[in-house]
Amino acid sequence: MTTSNPALRNWVDEVARHTQPERIHWCDGSEAENQALISAMLTDGTLKTLNERWPDCYLHRSDPNDVARVEHVTFICTDSEQDAGPNNNWMAPAEAHRLADGLFEGCMQGRTLYVIPYCMGPVDSSYSRCGVEITDSPYVVTNMRIMTRMGAAALQRIEREGSFVKGLHSIGDLDPDNRYIMHFPKELTIKSIGSGYGGNALLGKKCHALRIASYQARSEGWLAEHMLILGLQDPTGRTRYIAAAFPSQCGKTNLAMLVPPESQNDWRIWTVGDDIAWLHPGDDGRLYAINPESGFFGVVPGTGRETNKNAFDMIHRDTIFTNVGLTADNEPWWEGRGESEPALDWRGQPFTGGNGDAAHPNSRFTVSARQNADYTPLMDDPRGVPISAIIFGGRRRGLAPLVYQARDWQHGVLVGASVASETTAAAAGETGIVRRDPMAMKPFCGYNFGDYWAHWLNIGANLSNPPSMFHVNWFRRDDQGRFLWPGFGDNLRVLAWIIERCEGGGRAKQTPIGELPTLDALDLNGLHVPDEDLEALLHVDVQGWREELDAIGKYLESYGDRLPQELRVEHARLTAALR
Repeated sequence: MTTSNPALRNWVDEVARHTQPERIHWCDGSEAENQALISAMLTDGTLKTLNERWPDCYLHRSDPNDVARVEHVTFICTDSEQDAGPNNNWMAPAEAHRLADGLFEGCMQGRTLYVIPYCMGPVDSSYSRCGVEITDSPYVVTNMRIMTRMGAAALQRIEREGSFVKGLHSIGDLDPDNRYIMHFPKELTIKSIGSGYGGNALLGKKCHALRIASYQARSEGWLAEHMLILGLQDPTGRTRYIAAAFPSQCGKTNLAMLVPPESQNDWRIWTVGDDIAWLHPGDDGRLYAINPESGFFGVVPGTGRETNKNAFDMIHRDTIFTNVGLTADNEPWWEGRGESEPALDWRGQPFTGGNGDAAHPNSRFTVSARQNADYTPLMDDPRGVPISAIIFGGRRRGLAPLVYQARDWQHGVLVGASVASETTAAAAGETGIVRRDPMAMKPFCGYNFGDYWAHWLNIGANLSNPPSMFHVNWFRRDDQGRFLWPGFGDNLRVLAWIIERCEGGGRAKQTPIGELPTLDALDLNGLHVPDEDLEALLHVDVQGWREELDAIGKYLESYGDRLPQELRVEHARLTAALR
């Protein structure tokens, strides 16, 4: 397979001359191609077969120094540093190209150069965008086949339209000092070298679908967001859709695949997406969302029958595991699996219990979305789904109530811009530190946050029927560290109230920070939450919020002249209300 697109053909030839691969392979996305790649990786040890109770499941172990996103060497390369903003690491494009191209020179000697044409979103949707990743990693190819619409159909669309995002990747020598993930938004180009880990190497995911796409979205009038998309079918059979933004490991996948509690088993959940949403204004004044991905690249630890039954069930076949442990009989093992015991840790070393976690805290599964029990064909609908509510949330031990509703779109943008959460193992570095993570896009926005918030405000101003906006916090604890809310499937009780509010119902009380459920507003049938816990979950600590607003104000002002005046006005209004 080759291409009739001269720009693509010339780029591949140019990269091949520079990287000097042994051979070039154009990926068609076929099953035969996939099986040949898997067979080769089993032979060279890149993959390991799991036992027969896990059919067509494989284990990949990445280098121990290459197990998470590396934000400190992830750069946005724009002509002006201000255009990248203080939310990004910046490098001038010419300097970044020189640095990256020096590392790419001859890096594929003895390897195969794979050309991966792919489409983010349904191939026949006007909302979708295409890209091509060049890589020397067959592991990347097999993962991209699961995570994107990859192969011949995507190439045909690229040849029709003529435009595509260029992504160049090599595992290089895996030296952390030679590891860089460079984004050139104006050029629609990505260069990533020195890492084989997920989002650093699967360039269709965070690099394209968020960092480059957010830049595209700003110029084209839509939003590319770090959000799940969830359908809620109530007992009458009516379905509404929500989009929700949480930082990594704050429950996105669990919420996207929520299993209703027994007392609400007449509800049905439809998973449209668990990680990324592209939101486009529709002709009817609503926002419509597509999931640009076709699979799940989920964190494994904590995935069990009780916490996320759908995810647990679907990863028992046709799944690629990365950096999990192994049992003595060659089954994958991770903390929270709830069955058997690990014999080897994620490095392949005997597990003694004294050498850390058996599975790396950021170990992953890659699996097709079609294996999810809550899969809906609307995931592949080129029209997308209409969004009734946008929800922001983070992992906060205190302060943030269980749920509250923003007054309007402008207030909601401030709520989203103010999101804070405890850091997790998904990003390299220290965990447990609270950091500001606006719209859960801190690691992923491809340009200055001040301009990004202005774009959000402009989108809302042009919607005649915008989604309602909310904030949730499933992670409130008491002074002894005990969780006050059970979470998981019981989060449906909060979502049901949110849907009621979107339709003009739901009992609520006015507070300075927004509207909260009254103590009798949530359906707690079949659930025992002590009165004092419920009161704490729905309490607004005025003094704590005054201090929070001070911190939010200082953070917003760090964006200087790029900060939209509307957010200053909204911040001042909330500050006055808290007095």
